[in-house]
Amino acid sequence: MSFSPQELKHLMSSGLLSFPVTDFDANGDFDRAGYIKRLEWLAPYGASALFAAGGTGEFFSLAPDEYPDIIRTAVDTCRGTVPIIAGAGGPTRQAIAYAQAAEKAGAHGVLLMPHYLTEAGQEGLIAHVEAICKSVKFGVIVYNRAQAKYKPETLAVLAERCPNLVGFKDGVGDIEAMVAVYQKMGDRFSYLGGLPTAEVYAAAYKALGTPVYSSAVFNFIPKTAMKFYEAVRDDDHQTQHQLLKDFFMPYLDIRNRGAGYAVSIVKAGARIVGHGAGPVRPPLSDLTDAEVKDLAALIEKLGPQ
Repeated sequence: MSFSPQELKHLMSSGLLSFPVTDFDANGDFDRAGYIKRLEWLAPYGASALFAAGGTGEFFSLAPDEYPDIIRTAVDTCRGTVPIIAGAGGPTRQAIAYAQAAEKAGAHGVLLMPHYLTEAGQEGLIAHVEAICKSVKFGVIVYNRAQAKYKPETLAVLAERCPNLVGFKDGVGDIEAMVAVYQKMGDRFSYLGGLPTAEVYAAAYKALGTPVYSSAVFNFIPKTAMKFYEAVRDDDHQTQHQLLKDFFMPYLDIRNRGAGYAVSIVKAGARIVGHGAGPVRPPLSDLTDAEVKDLAALIEKLGPQ
């Protein structure tokens, strides 16, 4: 089924989005059967879309030859249930190859993650994003993070040159910059909160005109993730504050104990609730046994998911 850029933009205008982890076996190879079971478990919980091979899905550690299989598996498994947006990134030619592979596999759009390592000026970012947008027909969302931080003027140029650039995901958390982007671009884009553990920032981003965010914890506590999203949507501050106090702030304490734990802790949570996805790939490292025990105690307090 084709999915136009404007349909992708509309999709991102409401609801909760999430990034399923990518299943690996004991040897660290892609576990297709496990990934299918994961998607079948998560799809009915009500996320507006799922990002295959996204940041939490360890896109940065995937080999080019396994990427198409992961995207195709997600699309086939979730067909008719929930749209799939694929992660893409890296240097320009590599990002084009990923985006085209995702389009061929039937993904509904692509999230363009940073090119990594080297800094780039705004003109370079324009050339990078423009080349990728023009290489595909479906919608593109840029991820504002790390080495790819887009100024409002840059986004305005890209919006003029690239009709299929329809979304802006922020993973920086600079409120002043976010306001400037929103004031400059208005409803030309759909906006997505994308900081790690986005729930902590959700209310503030909603006030900025960015009511949609992506949830990593949806991977292992989907009912709670949806409950929190609904509380943000409905301005239910009591529920938000209670969940922040009881779960999210203690969860951040564990997550912040190790570099890269924003991904590792999600895989640990999935394992704790009986939906293990195997280990993370190096250079990430898994949580220690003591940290897993602390996380399990937090999850247990939430009740069945």
